Amino acid sequence: MQPVKHAIEFQKVSQNNRPMKSVSELRKTGLARALSKLGFCSRSQAATFIRGGHVRLNGRPCRDIETPVRLGRDRIEVDGNVVAAESCIYLVMNKPRGLVTTASDEKGRMTVYSLLTDDLPWVAPIGRLDKASEGLLLLTNDSEWGARISDPASHLDKTYHVQVGVLADETLADELVRGVLVGEESLRAKGARVLRLGEKNSWLEIVLDEGKNRQIRRILEHLGIPVLRLIRVAIGPLALRQLARGESRSLTTSEKIDLDHALKICRGKTPIVEKK
Repeated sequence: MQPVKHAIEFQKVSQNNRPMKSVSELRKTGLARALSKLGFCSRSQAATFIRGGHVRLNGRPCRDIETPVRLGRDRIEVDGNVVAAESCIYLVMNKPRGLVTTASDEKGRMTVYSLLTDDLPWVAPIGRLDKASEGLLLLTNDSEWGARISDPASHLDKTYHVQVGVLADETLADELVRGVLVGEESLRAKGARVLRLGEKNSWLEIVLDEGKNRQIRRILEHLGIPVLRLIRVAIGPLALRQLARGESRSLTTSEKIDLDHALKICRGKTPIVEKK
């Protein structure tokens, strides 16, 4: 496995290039969420620390995960160590099949965290790829940015290359775009086309902008079409390109800005960031 390169650090800047206070720094948030937003750990891990008596807020023990905190003003300690905001880290990974997208697994399965180096601060995956799926996965400690990327309301395109166990044609591609009704849920692709044909199978390119759980697999299963491989090759303008399977790297400054611009187009506003 190729070690993760040192993560490029970003900070939000105003138009005069001075660091600006985010909305989150001006309002109160729950203690567990605050620890997550600071990049210390996940919200569920924070709840465990808090309830276990490991956390002090402004010098006093605190066991209530919803205690309001003013980020940037209140002092949070975990086991006597002050928690300060980590510089924002944005990673792209080429996830292999067979790994689950979670920090730990109750079944003891290997997770995507086994591909990361131990010297990285805590990061969380943005959205999920199921165990059998592979390809582009984003990880970050910037929870607000990650939420915008994964929010179905963002309508940020996710592009997949899917190998199916039939000889596909444009009729199938059209059917994917028209959509199907699975139970009471309507599932559809934003776009679909045939990439290439083999002797007994074929590859499709499918674009989603909704982000529903296992959406492609559920549509094709409903149509009676077996999925042989499913690879996410792009999120918005960010493409997987030549990143080897199992490797991770930092987003470049231009890639981060391109993603921010894509979100701005989709949702109307996203702060631009620059490299420190």
